[in-house]
Amino acid sequence: MSLINTEIKPFKAQAFKAGKFIEVTEADLKGKWSVVFFYPADFTFVCPTELEDLADHYAEFQKLGVEIYSVSTDTHFSHKAWHDTSDAVKKIGYTMVGDPTHAISRNFEVLIEDAGLADRGTFVIDPQGKIQIVEITAGGIGRDAGELLRKVKAAQYVASHPGEVCPAKWKEGEKTLAPSLDLVGKI
Repeated sequence: MSLINTEIKPFKAQAFKAGKFIEVTEADLKGKWSVVFFYPADFTFVCPTELEDLADHYAEFQKLGVEIYSVSTDTHFSHKAWHDTSDAVKKIGYTMVGDPTHAISRNFEVLIEDAGLADRGTFVIDPQGKIQIVEITAGGIGRDAGELLRKVKAAQYVASHPGEVCPAKWKEGEKTLAPSLDLVGKI
């Protein structure tokens, strides 16, 4: 079953953000746009490149009213240790959520059960707590925060402009489509 347009399930977890340990629940993801960005594990290879890329784009996401939550099956303690020792991860200003019980990874259907790790899953959640974008990639394939930013802008545009849709490669300010009988077979 697809998770698109489903409401996020309840969870409670410990996280690391801005030098502090905090608690995060599904309620924190509601009322604004959120990105939940799963990755397999701390102290690995592709993961810090993705997390650094997100950190480099974090201010742009915040300007759009979007909060970022990275999640792995590591603990919040591990996130702090990694943050303190990695130049790439040290740049992170967003929340790093620990999921050692695997509850969040199961909720979002990204848990690799026999490995106890999460797939590389990206979820964009609207202010009502509904999932609008799902992207899952294989472990060896890193994601691009710039492309994610484009997709978030498209999701926000579609949400605020009922009756319009964003075509492939759409960028902010470009022409959209208004599906209608007049367009059938003409694109």
